[in-house]
Amino acid sequence: MHRDRSKQITTIESYGIEEIPAHARTASPFDLFRLSFGGANTFSTCVLGSFPIVFGLSFQAGFWAILCGVILGACILAPMGIFGARTGTNNAVASGAHFGVHGRVVGSFLSLLTAIAFFSLSVWSSGDALIGATQRLFDSSYQSNWLYGLVYSGFALLVLTICIYGFRFMLLVNRVAVIASSLLFFLGLFAFSKQFDSTYAGQIQLGQAGFWAAFTGAALIAFSNPISFGTFLGGWSRYIPKETASHKIMAAVFASQFATLIPFLFGLVTASIVARSAPMFIEQNNYIAGLIQIAPAWYFIPLCLIALIGGLSTGTTALYGTGLDMSSLFPKSLTRVKATIWVGLLSILFIFLGRFAANLTQSVMTFATLIVVCTSPWIIIMIIGFITRKGYYKNDDLQVFANGLKGGAYWFHHGWNWRGIIAWIPSALIGLCFVHLPDQFIGIWGHLFNGLDLSLPISITLAALLYISLLKLFPEPSNVYKATSSAKKTKQQCNRSLLSE
Repeated sequence: MHRDRSKQITTIESYGIEEIPAHARTASPFDLFRLSFGGANTFSTCVLGSFPIVFGLSFQAGFWAILCGVILGACILAPMGIFGARTGTNNAVASGAHFGVHGRVVGSFLSLLTAIAFFSLSVWSSGDALIGATQRLFDSSYQSNWLYGLVYSGFALLVLTICIYGFRFMLLVNRVAVIASSLLFFLGLFAFSKQFDSTYAGQIQLGQAGFWAAFTGAALIAFSNPISFGTFLGGWSRYIPKETASHKIMAAVFASQFATLIPFLFGLVTASIVARSAPMFIEQNNYIAGLIQIAPAWYFIPLCLIALIGGLSTGTTALYGTGLDMSSLFPKSLTRVKATIWVGLLSILFIFLGRFAANLTQSVMTFATLIVVCTSPWIIIMIIGFITRKGYYKNDDLQVFANGLKGGAYWFHHGWNWRGIIAWIPSALIGLCFVHLPDQFIGIWGHLFNGLDLSLPISITLAALLYISLLKLFPEPSNVYKATSSAKKTKQQCNRSLLSE
């Protein structure tokens, strides 16, 4: 048995987006927890945790903003883990049940953008932390674009290799990452405990102008982290047996995001120290450089390990699912491995252009936030669709496009279910109009709430109202729903009467 498992880990995964057969579904909800938590237990999440301090909030206000954002995001994300287990495929393909077998391209597009953005953030943050900690460790001030390029390339190619091997290898990496990174973060809290002051007051107090705008902005950034996993979860949960209870899968997803409070709070704690000891780094929005500046010398090696392990974990979870999904858009020309390589190379190109040519490193955080504004209504439509269908899906009909066929229960109007499409498009566009990210991106209606960024609540609420209304006004065909017992009984009676005649 041990040899068989080792062989599975070192064998390149052969499955694409086709339904995973029952004998290969050997993963558990705890494995899903490891992947989801491992993908966020890294420096990129620490950077997100530093934003309340960057926005001028106190430590306590920042803590509550992060807690609210993470819990709300985890609640919305949790049901997205069920689709993979029910359908045996990833979430973008499963979305064909609600957007049409052609309309599922919406999920694929969102998955691609999310993967590139968060993969880039992971490589940049981990690479910079690794280089900075190594320089402090060896008392070196040598810096060059060649050095950064070498580290970024090494990270990216290692992540790409793991993704090519597939699910089992990625699961092994995250099993190590969950334990190792968590211990190193806890060690970090001990390392900074003498410098930490929980009474750090920040620059904006409750009752002052701009407080609620900063609080909401910080909460929405924390909220965006779990939401970013919405398009990826199915690619991992498809290896969970179909009969697994839904509440166990949802609990695993929720727990994984709640556990991300570890790196979030590490970022918040250390950012408050940086703001007090070396405020110029916070003013320059360069949290990682400030962290390295204040870190005790003995903690440089743990910092390097967090950068290495966390970078691999986040990178693989972002890249794997998108490579899988891209293969489904071009089933005749791209296998999962080929699609993963192409997406990986595109991401590496984006990393180098953003870091060295266009200076987009800070702007990618804005890019990631805008993607989440578009992804949130897509998730809400999926969840409402799941509830209205009572979790019933015709798995073979979801594979119509990948098999080069037409028809099936999810063909709707030439492969498009306009109910889901019409609910998503205005929700995403109007949500973007309400985005308020000072000095980076402000939508045309972003000033209407005195600096409050209500883009996500508005896009989510609008998507829910539109989709529910469209389902009631224009009911979907009966063949997408599971036949009730009364309907089955009526059908049987009709068959009997025909036979008697």
